[in-house]
Amino acid sequence: MDYKKLAQQILEYVGGKDNVTGLTHCATRLRFNLKDESKADTKAIQGLAGISGVVSKGGQYQVIVGSDVPNVYLPLSQTLNLEGGQKQANTDNDMKWYEKFFDLITGIFTPILTPLTAAGMLKAVLAILVATKLVSNASSTYQVINFMADSTFYFLPILLANSAAHKFGCSPMLAMMLGGILVHPNFVSMVAASKEAQEAIKVFGLPIYNATYSSSVIPIILGVWFMSLVEPIADKISPKAVKFFTRPLITILVTGLATLCVLGPVGYIIASGIGKVVTTINSFAGWLVPTLLGAFLPFLVMTGTHHALTSIGINNRMTIGFDSFIYPGQLASNIAQGAAALALSVKTKNHDLKQMSSANGITAVCGITEPVLFGVTMKYKTNLIAASIGGAVGGFFMGALGVKNFSGGSPGLLTLPSYIGLDYPMSNFYLACAGAAIAFVVSFAVSFVLYKDPAEDSKEEDKAQTASQNEQKKDAVLAAPLAGKSVPLSEVNDPTFAQEILGKGGAILPADGKLYAPADGKIITVMDTKHAIGMTGNNGAEILMHVGIDTVQLNGKHFEAKVQSGDSVKKGQLLLEFDVEGIKKEGYDVITSIIISNTPNYSAVTLKKTGDVAVGEEWMELKGENA
Repeated sequence: MDYKKLAQQILEYVGGKDNVTGLTHCATRLRFNLKDESKADTKAIQGLAGISGVVSKGGQYQVIVGSDVPNVYLPLSQTLNLEGGQKQANTDNDMKWYEKFFDLITGIFTPILTPLTAAGMLKAVLAILVATKLVSNASSTYQVINFMADSTFYFLPILLANSAAHKFGCSPMLAMMLGGILVHPNFVSMVAASKEAQEAIKVFGLPIYNATYSSSVIPIILGVWFMSLVEPIADKISPKAVKFFTRPLITILVTGLATLCVLGPVGYIIASGIGKVVTTINSFAGWLVPTLLGAFLPFLVMTGTHHALTSIGINNRMTIGFDSFIYPGQLASNIAQGAAALALSVKTKNHDLKQMSSANGITAVCGITEPVLFGVTMKYKTNLIAASIGGAVGGFFMGALGVKNFSGGSPGLLTLPSYIGLDYPMSNFYLACAGAAIAFVVSFAVSFVLYKDPAEDSKEEDKAQTASQNEQKKDAVLAAPLAGKSVPLSEVNDPTFAQEILGKGGAILPADGKLYAPADGKIITVMDTKHAIGMTGNNGAEILMHVGIDTVQLNGKHFEAKVQSGDSVKKGQLLLEFDVEGIKKEGYDVITSIIISNTPNYSAVTLKKTGDVAVGEEWMELKGENA
């Protein structure tokens, strides 16, 4: 593959060099910050050979390349002249606060995933060598490999300082100097002596908190954030003739003292508090978080927000010595996704699908899931169901038994040795292996049972199913279920809908808070949170009506359902009332997506009208396969 050519095509389709304000990459994605996302030609990028998909979420425009992403990133970084591997992101945009938060966390932690993975794998190799008695933990070989792995964790504040500086827009070199201050051997020695003598360290009469910051996360992020505020002031007040000397002097002196005396201790206390909360939750319901992550991680990976979990896992290991929340749940989910794809590869008779699902399934069980997620999991409902069930069961098993991860790495089979702790019994490792095996077996079995090739489905249908299917293949017209502005589904700011992952359809920006039935039919599902309703029309259409984006987080607030599951309804019957202004004030988009879940049963799903629509107008046309 010509990576340079692919990079040039991607840059052209995202709007050119001038439209890019930031760029990083993770294991499989290019993560762009764009001035104007409307300039990006998503369909053109998706059509490029070597591109698995595109996601726009959390303030980032993410192009999914796969394991070749470093080869594509390199020519892009050279073209964009990125300093230190990352271009400073533009923070003066219309992102919501939570989008800015996820963009910030992702931007800070994504660049350090490579050294973290390297350290985790070194630890894993060392654990295997010790467990098999090939190397003694008292030997010099052990000591050398151990400090090689520990270097990433010990000097973590320096690594984080560099990536944080790029996100906050201050000097990376001064930021790394600040990280060096926090881990300097003399400072560590002074803290140890101060604790022993019970006498505070002081600078200009100001006390310094007795804490050490090697392997810490939050203190350096707070320090670099403060530096981004101090540096412009230092630049402004420094005389031009000596600015080269005074700007860095003022910046590092003020920031260094503020971090040692205030921000570092605050970050240390926050990190310790998080560790105590994790310990408390672990003692009462240690199964909960791994179970939820095992079930729902694919949706976080789809939006790219899963990297925000990295900081929690790191903080757990650095404060309490292990992580029993994040990594076990991610391990179960990744293994389950890979198993579901491998089951599909065994059962399908489609040669291309067999090859793709087997290759991506192997990659997933090794710890990288984006290729299988967008190539298989999100395209086949049976695989999504299987991966969620297998991940939840495996996560529950490991959470309930308190399985602990000691060194991180990309969660998968290759990093199972990271569950070997020299001060813990080998049973922890065996339980991690058992949890991974459970996730694999359950997911594989569910996927194998549920998945059927389309040709196989048609052969096995009985007469009643055939009659129902033929009914669904007939032309149908749906009425507009809301009054408002009709737009194509591609304009919805959620990749799950915009990329038609759940099916084709349309969207309406509601003028009021009333949702009506678009056809005669039966209510199949009313979500507990009331924000979404599923129904099957008498015309055969399976219709999902989803009010807003991420409104599930409101837990039913501002929604009042007028029907319940099992109700028969008539076209134009009121189904749901919701407070449009109340939802907007909570910070959520109210655009309502109407999805045809059984899209494959139709040759075309098109909007008859865009722009202003009234309730009951002919709005969406479904063409039967035989039309």
